Amino acid sequence: MIRPEYLDINKIITDKSILKLFQAVASHGGILRFVGGAVRDVLAGMKGFEIDLATDLTPDELVEACQEAGLKTVPIGIKFATTGVVINNKIVEVSSLHKERKGYALNSEFDFTDDWIADASKRDLTINAVYADEKGNVFDYYNGISDLEEGVIRFIGNAEDRIKEDHIRIMRFFRFYSIFGKQAPDLKSLKACVENRDLLKDVAIEQVRDELFKILLTPKVVDTLRIIFENDILSYILPVSEHLDDLQQLSDIILQNHLEPDALRRLYILYRPDENLALNLAMRLHLAKEQKTRLVNWAKYDFDCRQATDEKALKKGIYLHGKQFCKDKILFDLAQKQIKDLPLTETFSRIENMEIPQFPISGSDLIELGIADKGKIGKMLSILKNEWIASDFRLNYQQLADIAKMFIQQNQNP
Repeated sequence: MIRPEYLDINKIITDKSILKLFQAVASHGGILRFVGGAVRDVLAGMKGFEIDLATDLTPDELVEACQEAGLKTVPIGIKFATTGVVINNKIVEVSSLHKERKGYALNSEFDFTDDWIADASKRDLTINAVYADEKGNVFDYYNGISDLEEGVIRFIGNAEDRIKEDHIRIMRFFRFYSIFGKQAPDLKSLKACVENRDLLKDVAIEQVRDELFKILLTPKVVDTLRIIFENDILSYILPVSEHLDDLQQLSDIILQNHLEPDALRRLYILYRPDENLALNLAMRLHLAKEQKTRLVNWAKYDFDCRQATDEKALKKGIYLHGKQFCKDKILFDLAQKQIKDLPLTETFSRIENMEIPQFPISGSDLIELGIADKGKIGKMLSILKNEWIASDFRLNYQQLADIAKMFIQQNQNP
């Protein structure tokens, strides 16, 4: 259960200022430990984790201890047994040990405790219930280290109870399985997720979407989504995808070319939506305006690898839709057609270095040329822009002005 000096604490403590918080808690008669993701990820050899802490002080006692030590606190989640402590202008979340909620409601009260095992018993998964102190001593109450090493993802105690305490844990189970799972899903945990999947309908769509997007960025995304679809976990908001192979291909391309993964891009390849389905997905998942625009534009406008090798077509695509749009559409085309001979690094470099043309004439220029009607100005600008693009962006201001004058003269003649 206790592994003395088992963890290299310097891999967690990158800012020694946090030790002041440990001292503040100790001076108040309490204990403070790292818990959850930070401990789990260091043990798994991962980087880039967030620090979460737990203490046997109640929130009120923690606030008092911090005040005495000159540390500022932020009431970010007192009703959830969590207190924010400001360390070097960053908020560190500290949860107070608790035994159980009085009922399953998220806003129900906590029974605070100084029993670390009781606190661990109310966490979701065994791999997330491993604690470590500032000396590197590790406290593992539910064999989380062994489960992490063996790639077993399972709930602590009764899986159904854990899920009913917080329904989003269904999605968290699949997310952590997709990151750390090394074998088939734990049957009891999976069964509880399937039997209680309707509870997800009570969770805010934004919360479910965020967990889904995290899953889309995980190493075993295709295997995990296949399990999710086969068990109708998200059938109330998402149709079954027929393009899991495309998603795997895209994931491989991103990994091989050391590109930044993008959850929205993976959602698109998962469904290859037309414009109507893209709009529908955006609505179902409550996407932000910018996300909705990206998804719909991918579906609405064409661009593929052939155009990437055509200088004129590439320049047009960049002007109309932007550099990132063109790169995204190339990735989609590569994944869908399993094209392997396109020099992707060279193509993306060419896109980045290509100068975006500037349309040389404006509405105010047209007013000076004699067009006063705002409706006609907009129509004329559209005509001129099409002419300019068709010329491979070669027409200059004077040439476009001459075209505008010609149209004006034609419209004035009887």
